[in-house]
Amino acid sequence: MKTEEHLNLKQSAGTFTPALSPVASSTIYTDVEGLHAGETTIPTQGEEMPAYLARPDSAEGPFPVVIVVQEIFGVHEHIRDVCRRLAKQGYLAVAPELYFREGDPNQFNDINELFTNLVSKVPDRQVLADLDHTAHWATRHGGDASRLAMTGFCWGGRITWLYAAHNPQLKAAVAWYGKLVGNKSLTMPKNPVDVAVDLSAPVLGLYGGQDTGIPQESIESMRQAIRAANADAEIIVYPQAGHAFNADYRPNYDAEAAEDGWQRMLQWFEKYGVA
Repeated sequence: MKTEEHLNLKQSAGTFTPALSPVASSTIYTDVEGLHAGETTIPTQGEEMPAYLARPDSAEGPFPVVIVVQEIFGVHEHIRDVCRRLAKQGYLAVAPELYFREGDPNQFNDINELFTNLVSKVPDRQVLADLDHTAHWATRHGGDASRLAMTGFCWGGRITWLYAAHNPQLKAAVAWYGKLVGNKSLTMPKNPVDVAVDLSAPVLGLYGGQDTGIPQESIESMRQAIRAANADAEIIVYPQAGHAFNADYRPNYDAEAAEDGWQRMLQWFEKYGVA
């Protein structure tokens, strides 16, 4: 087992995204008691990628691994808290900063500017390679290579679908409200609906019925693609929930849907041998 000194962990500042403020009173904070948690770096494609790591500190590994893929806003305090919640369940959870080459999402106060000037410039191909390096790094720092899972939110939900069609070593994945169809570009040449036939890991998709950015027609298109490909995937829609219903720091947080989705995620990981 690697020590904290070997990992060079640093405690995070606990900040949220400036693009959404103020922080809602429903915000959940998970403490670090019994955890080994903090900021670290991951070597990838000749560079050092910042990341947040959380894993149990009171047990010997190797631990099952969950790569947590950020929202559009990057690895801010909510994503770090998700890592701590997973670590409390016995996982090694790591959230890499996947925009680190292109810029800092904390420099943007407007969501549209953030997407146009930063997020749209991050190539899917680069992201998938960085996630491969993250998976490899995790297995060298206390993680079990045979029990690799992924979960992602919003922007990260879309990436989670793509990664489940990219890495055959992935055992299970859970995508929260990630876009399934949409415009394509040089940086984003495929959407989840295009890779349904290539899924090699079972994927659980969690979506809100009131999500105006992800219409029900697109969810039905994904379901049809899954059925046509005979893929091991399932999509759950919470009829009264909107987008980002798990984001407890935002006013659109839906506690009932979030809790049900969280339990379904843990059960999905257990069902497919990650836990």
